[in-house]
Amino acid sequence: MINDEKLTPEQFSICRLKSTEPPFTGKYVNCKTDGVYHCICCDTSLFDSKTKYDSGSGWPSFWQAIENHVAENFDDSHGMHRVEIVCANCAAHLGHVFTDGIEPTGLRYCVNSGSLQLKER
Repeated sequence: MINDEKLTPEQFSICRLKSTEPPFTGKYVNCKTDGVYHCICCDTSLFDSKTKYDSGSGWPSFWQAIENHVAENFDDSHGMHRVEIVCANCAAHLGHVFTDGIEPTGLRYCVNSGSLQLKER
């Protein structure tokens, strides 16, 4: 597990303070590299690149998480009703999941690049 002091200020703000990086600024928004996305804080595998798609939202989007590696919490902040997604191992904030995604699941896991580390295959 990475020590929180090793996180960049942006990574700490996203993962521990639940902030959001500006749209279209994250390093993985347009990434097409084959691999597995891991939690930047604890290295848990979270998303396979085979489930990544361009949602047009400005954040990396996936139609499926790796089973049992991403947990969900209700998020009523900012006057919205959303479902927050966090690393199931260390509770790092990843982003949110929405029901306007593509098939086969219809889900859109909208994730901050700052919470991820891609390990290429």
